[in-house]
Amino acid sequence: MPHYLFQISFTADAFAKLVEKPENRLETVIPMVEALGGSFVGSWLSFGEYDSAAIVQMPDDITVKAFSMSAMAGGGLRRFDVTPLMSFEDGVAAMHKAGTIAYTAPDA
Repeated sequence: MPHYLFQISFTADAFAKLVEKPENRLETVIPMVEALGGSFVGSWLSFGEYDSAAIVQMPDDITVKAFSMSAMAGGGLRRFDVTPLMSFEDGVAAMHKAGTIAYTAPDA
């Protein structure tokens, strides 16, 4: 099953609610992922542009998009960025395939 990196940022209002009433959001999010046929690999709080990052396995891109749409529709997130991840083995296979074709840059 494909792996994806999820990076999210909460809204100020969501943080205000979490400070007022702390909770582990994974208790809500993991069952959503599992209901869509996915599984959680791990999740962390982070600093900087994103407030949290997670590695998740999902059946396909359509399922990932449905999950992100649902999460954003809830109103507590400012950003939800998804990065598809590839194993190093698949990356090496891509390198071999890339070696079978040649790109020609346009003439200036």
